Parts: sequence; C-alpha cells; structure tokens
Amino acid sequence: MTGARTTGTGTAVAGSRPAGSTGPGTTGAGGAGAAGSEAATGAGGARAAGGLRPGTGGPEATGARRGWVGDPRTPVLDRPLASYYLLLSSAGLLLLLGLVMVLSASAPRSFQDFGSAYTLFLRQATWAGIGIPLLLVASRLPIRVFRAAAYPLLGMTVLLLMAVLVPGIGHVENGSRQWIPIGPYTLQPSEFAKIALVLWCSDVLVRKRRLLVNWKHLIIPVVPGFLFVDLLLMLEPDLGGSICVTVVPLAVLWVIGTPLRIYAGLLGGMVAGASVLAISAPYRLERLMSFRDPFADPNNTGFQAVHGIYALSSGGWWGEGLGASREKWPDLLPAVHTDFILAIIGEELGLLGSLVTVTLFGVLGYAGLRIAHRADDLFIRLAATAVTAWIIAQAVVNMGAVVGILPITGVTLPLVSFGGSALLPTMGALGMLLAFARREPDAVVYLAARAEARRAGRVGRAGRGWLRRRRAARAETPEAAV
Repeated sequence: MTGARTTGTGTAVAGSRPAGSTGPGTTGAGGAGAAGSEAATGAGGARAAGGLRPGTGGPEATGARRGWVGDPRTPVLDRPLASYYLLLSSAGLLLLLGLVMVLSASAPRSFQDFGSAYTLFLRQATWAGIGIPLLLVASRLPIRVFRAAAYPLLGMTVLLLMAVLVPGIGHVENGSRQWIPIGPYTLQPSEFAKIALVLWCSDVLVRKRRLLVNWKHLIIPVVPGFLFVDLLLMLEPDLGGSICVTVVPLAVLWVIGTPLRIYAGLLGGMVAGASVLAISAPYRLERLMSFRDPFADPNNTGFQAVHGIYALSSGGWWGEGLGASREKWPDLLPAVHTDFILAIIGEELGLLGSLVTVTLFGVLGYAGLRIAHRADDLFIRLAATAVTAWIIAQAVVNMGAVVGILPITGVTLPLVSFGGSALLPTMGALGMLLAFARREPDAVVYLAARAEARRAGRVGRAGRGWLRRRRAARAETPEAAV
C-alpha cells in the first residue's frame, strides 16, 4: 500500500490528497495529476485523483510504446498483459496447491468423521469448481457492475452478520457464533464482509472525491460503516475476521491521501480498542499470554502452537513427503486443513514448499499493487489496493501464527485453506483484479489491436473461402470449360 507519490517529472501516481495536508501519500504543493477526466481541487493547487502510468508520459508516449505488440524481445514485465498473467498464474498455483494439501491434510480426520477420506476434499473441489467460473465471469465484467454491486452486497452482508447472532440461526463452535448451517455446508458471513467493504469504501470515496479537501468527508461514512461491521464481528466473536476487515478501509484511506494526523489517530484508536477487547475476555488473554511462550503450557493453552512448530521443524529442507505428515492425524495438531495448513505444507514439502507458498503470495501481492499503480481510474486504484491488502494481510496473519511470531486468531490462508465461504469471495475479488488488469492503459491498446487483428483474420478467411467456392463452382459449369 502506498500513498500518493510523484514520478521524476512530478506527476502524481498513487492517490489524491486534500490540498495543504501532510502525511501518507503527500505529493507536494502544486502537484497535478489525472484521474480519467476528473480531478479533485482545493486551495493551494490541483491534486491528482488518479495518474498516468509511470513511464508513459502521456498519450504520445503510449502510442510510441505500441511496438511491443508481437515483439518477442520485449521484457516480460513490460508486456501489456504482464499484470494479468502474474496474478492469474500465482492465484492458480495457490489454488492447485490448496486442493492438493486439503486432500492430504484432511484425509485422516475426514475418514474418522465421515467414513471417507475424500469427503472434505470433494467439498473443497466443489467450491473451487464454482469459484473458477465466478473468477472468469468477474474478469470480463465492466467497472460499473462492481460499483453497482457495492451497496446491495454490503446490505446483504450486514443482514447475514446480524442473523448469525440470533440463537437458532447461528451455529456455535469453539465458543464463537460465526456460521449459518445450510444443509451439509456452513456459511460464514464475515468472509463476504471483506469484499463488500472493498467495493463500498472505494465507491463512496470516488463519489465524494470533490469533497475530500475536508477531512470530515474522508471519515464519514467510511469509518462509522466499517466500525459497525467490526462491532458485529466482535459480537460473534471473530477477532481474526475483524483484523482482516479493518485492513480494507485503512488501505483505502491511505491511498486516497488521508492527512497523517487523521490517519495516525484512526490507527491509534483501533489499536487501543483491539487491546481492550483482547484483554477483556479471559480466553483471548490466555491466547496472548501463551503466544509469548507456548512451551510453558504445551498441553493446554500452547497445544496448537507447539504442535504447529513440531510439524514445521520435522519437515526439514525437503519434507517428509506428500501425505507423510504425522501431525495431521486425529488428537494431534488442530485445524490442520484450515488455519494450520501451512504447518502441514512445511512438514510434508519442507522448507522448499513453505518458501514456494510465500513466494506465490509475494507475486500475487506484487501483481495487485502493480495493477493499482498503473490504473488511471480512481475506483480501480482504491479497490485494487484494498483487495491486495486484504489478501496479503490475511496471509501474513495466518503464516505468522503458524510460525509463532503472531498470536493465533483463527484466520485461514487465502486460496489454500479449506472453506467455501472464504474461497468464493476471494476468487470473486481476484476476478475483479483481473478485470482491472485488462484496463491498464497498455493492455487496453494491446487488446484492441488484437481484437482488430482477429476480426481482420476472420474476414480474410471468409473471403478466401468464398473465392475458393466461386472458382470451384465455375470449374464445374460447361461454360467454364469452354
């Protein structure tokens, strides 16, 4: 996540900021930039709500760069659809890794609970089978569809978050009421809150962009809205989901150019509130205390953390081999196919497998921020940054808990862990990022040229086919023979 910055020529390329403010993303007085055809203005100079892609220098330079079309000498990262393929390949490999590891990690407990080693895997494969078409459809949708979906999706999510708190509707597990049973499946509304807030926060700030010179318009209604969602999550309680949801508005407010004093005040208030909530409940306080030294009570409060460390440490460099984990068996490491699937990756695939997983998330994060950085539309810039921040922050919180550097909060590993409620919103969000990647300035030029070339090819093939039929018909007539 980055605030507004300037290129070497002074063009603002990361976000807009009320004039005269200082803090995250300051571009300097008098800077100017573009967001499509609209810009937010304030006393002291014009501010960019968007910005040209760094290095293009405007339409003339973009036209000069059309030489990359079909040129194999063009560096990979300079090609027009580089962001698209980086994102698609990293997400696809993470999804494939997740399916393999869910099958391996869940098999013993699936057999114990359902009489078949494949039940949980087949459920995850079903969700993936639904998620892939969802991703492909989302990758072809116009931007106006995402903006139009913001308010209905947020309203539906709030209703579900309220419904899950009702006894008889919400399902209680491990002291938390986070799920709504639907036949053999369960729905976790908190997972849909992330994508709902991404769309809503981005759309609200784009609609109010001319008013953002006043800091109150930066705060209202974004901050009260996500605080209400956070409150519903904490009533479940779901501390991990609340952390991931909070990342979304923080990322959006950073990119839009919130003054540092306002941003620091918001961040400090959230940290203080989270600290109070963490120590107010005895079980949360026990988790925090056991996080400092899980081996002090390895059979009680530190049980999960200790067995996660055992799994990682026994994998070595190359791992025990796929399917050879010992910690995945019942009565050992809890949540092996959900929160602690990285521990099984480390045990079965070793340090190499763990580093590959981390690298794939790094590539995904780079691709998402690259899309946001190159966008010339403010909504795309905000939404792309928020989605990337959500997915990467969730991955960091999960991996940090597994390796013991962060407290255990019950957060799953995106695309890898078991769970349809987490997988479908994530794949929908990634499909939206792919749609944004297709709207990078270079990508738009390239795709238009490719479509024109394909149309010309079809017309040419149709014309040659007509000519061959005409000659064949003339050859068959007596007059043609004479």
